[in-house]
Amino acid sequence: MTILKSFAALLTVALLAACAGPSKSTVDENAAAAGTQTGGAVSSGVSEGGAGQGGALGGSALGGPGAAQENRVIYFEFDRFDVKSEYNAVLQAHGKYLSANPGSKVRLEGHADERGSREYNIGLGEKRAQAVRNVLLLQGAASDQLATVSFGEERPAVTGEDEEAWALNRRVEIVYGP
Repeated sequence: MTILKSFAALLTVALLAACAGPSKSTVDENAAAAGTQTGGAVSSGVSEGGAGQGGALGGSALGGPGAAQENRVIYFEFDRFDVKSEYNAVLQAHGKYLSANPGSKVRLEGHADERGSREYNIGLGEKRAQAVRNVLLLQGAASDQLATVSFGEERPAVTGEDEEAWALNRRVEIVYGP
């Protein structure tokens, strides 16, 4: 897992270096920690001329069905559903791809780690999938191209009862298909 952590850290640094400015993503998370929602995910994506504008970040390099696995998974902090700014370029590339390919469909699969009740984790997975959906809509995807589903804790990416395993299970997977 050390290699995986090193790769994730390297990918994070590369994405952060490519970003032109600070993220504009914000979410009211205070109620989420208590198990209720008073606000929704709000994001305006990357500013004009920012990351994802042409070059290596455009097209299917980061987005689309040909994107590498690490560019089709969005990870979240414990008990949170706000999209981290490090994923702006990836989501912008997916949004750009979907906008250019109106026949493409995406299923956003929300997941949570095993902590919390089954019902709470289903709700948290749904909030995470909806947060990613909102960003993709702002990046040019059409609402009929996006479907969300929450699996909660039922489909872990890895098994284990430590922070490393839990961190890999707190995610939204972007799945292209019918």
